[in-house]
Amino acid sequence: MTQHVRDVMTADPVTVEPQTSVTAVARIMRDENIGADLVTEGGQLRGLVSDRDLVVRAVAEGGDPGQTTVANACSEDLVTVGPDDDLTLAVHVMREHSVRRVPVVDEGHHTVGIVAIGDLAIEHDPDSALGDISAAEPNR
Repeated sequence: MTQHVRDVMTADPVTVEPQTSVTAVARIMRDENIGADLVTEGGQLRGLVSDRDLVVRAVAEGGDPGQTTVANACSEDLVTVGPDDDLTLAVHVMREHSVRRVPVVDEGHHTVGIVAIGDLAIEHDPDSALGDISAAEPNR
């Protein structure tokens, strides 16, 4: 049976505005137990910022995390999939672009979800190490 992206994606993902501080985004990630936020402006997807992006593009550069905005840390060259796309397309996109998370957008280019490599592992290989780790309770 063919599965679609909507079957495994996280719907209604957390979004932040580009002017949000790195500190505020880090707190959101901590509080929501997520590793990435979508950056939107006026309802349109502008970027994706991961916990690693915050470290490599903001903290390691020596800027003040309270003053540095997420616009300076996010990835803006994004690939996306649609909610009705086949899961094999999401896997292909992740492999081709070497990404772990892909925003899901509708026909109007509005963000409706995010699909992560862990979501795919839980669905297709739940007994794998990645599937196991992705399904586990958060380590706080």
